[in-house]
Formats: sequence, structure tokens, C-alpha cells
Amino acid sequence: MKVLLVFDFDNTIIDDNSDTWIVQCAPDKKLPIELQDSYQKGFWTEFMGRVFKYLRDEGVKEDEMRRAVTSLPFTSGMVELFSFLRVNKDKFDCIIISDSNSVFIDWVLEAADFRDVFDSVFTNPAAFDNNGRLIVKHCHAHSCNRCPKNLCKSAVLAEFVEKQLQQGVRYARIVYIGDGGNDVCPVTFLRKSDVAMPRKGYTLHRTLTRMTQNLEPMESSIIVWSSGAEIISHLQFLIKK
Repeated sequence: MKVLLVFDFDNTIIDDNSDTWIVQCAPDKKLPIELQDSYQKGFWTEFMGRVFKYLRDEGVKEDEMRRAVTSLPFTSGMVELFSFLRVNKDKFDCIIISDSNSVFIDWVLEAADFRDVFDSVFTNPAAFDNNGRLIVKHCHAHSCNRCPKNLCKSAVLAEFVEKQLQQGVRYARIVYIGDGGNDVCPVTFLRKSDVAMPRKGYTLHRTLTRMTQNLEPMESSIIVWSSGAEIISHLQFLIKK
């Protein structure tokens, strides 16, 4: 049985947030105050819709956005991790579940030639319209009250695992690699044999630490990482077990 690796994208695969990074394409590399102030909690996708409209209205072209996004740095050790996974594809299935968008993720993976490492990418679908504006839609509809309305990563993960089961694919364990507040929900989906790998010092790590201190129920083991090298070490340990 294979191991399923689940990756977040922003601040996990790449060492920044692609949605805030794109602001460097704006005039003076910043957004107008009224646009900044228009964000409402839980409605990030809608906010980014207004950002992409503003960029289009300011004459920012697709090529310029692509250059900015593909200049995003990978998190330390991620390039080595993906090279390791490519060599060991017989032992791992890899998916991305991200609140970024399909255009940004495709650009990054294609530019670095890592598209083949991932079996599926689940994110907010995006495309440029005829006027050159990037339109981003919700990933899916769900009923989870802990997550933003456009994406519940736990629901996506559960559906993926169920579909794989129906095709006769059962995973020995799931390893979830992430950093953010929206990674807490899918970590609660994990079971005893699974592994949650929060990035050291980020929101997911802080939240899981607090949950552990409060003795909140959590079945999976927790292994903190700072670099892809540490993830490789743990995966090597798992496949030798």
C-alpha cells in the first residue's frame, strides 16, 4: 500500500503567499486603501476577485503576472523533496489541496517542471477572461462551519480517499504537510496511523500545540518541519518500516 502525501501550497511548497505576492504587479507594489479595507473574514476569494479586477484595470497583463508568480521562491528543501518523490513514485501518491488558484499553481509547477510529481491538484479553478482579467471560482460547496465557504480541505481529502477506495486504492497512511489555519480541519480528519506535519512556527503548528496542551482529541502523530530535508528523512523512515 502506498502513502498518500497531501500538500498545502502557499507557505508550504512555496515560501510565501501567491495571492499577496501578486500585489507587486500593482502600481507602487501596493493596493489602494479602500481595496485593502474591503476584505471580509471568510471571503478571501471574493477579495482576490476585486484585486484581479484592479490589476486588469491598471493594465497588468497575464505575462507580467506569470513572471511574478514564477519568481516565487520554493520553501527550503522542497525542490529536493520533489526530486525524491519523483524517484519514489511507486511508494507515494501526492496531491495538493490549496486555497490559491489553479492558474498560479500550474504556473509554478510547470516552470519548475514538477507537474508530474502530483497526481491531483484541488484548488479554486481560475482562468483569464476575454478582457484579460483573472477570474477565480470557488473550489466547491460544503457544509463545514469551520472553513471559508469556498473550500473545506477536510471534505476534499475525504472525497479523494473515498474515490480511491472505490477504485481499489487503499493507503497505508496519510501524511499531511501544511502551515495555515485552514489546514487544521483536514488534520482532524487524520487517523492513528497518519501523520500531521505542520511547518514550524506557523499557524497550524501553533494551533496544534494549543490543542495538544488543552488535551483536545487528535489521533494522528505530529512531526514539525522547517525544511523539506526533514520531510524526506521522515518519509525514508516510513518506507523502511
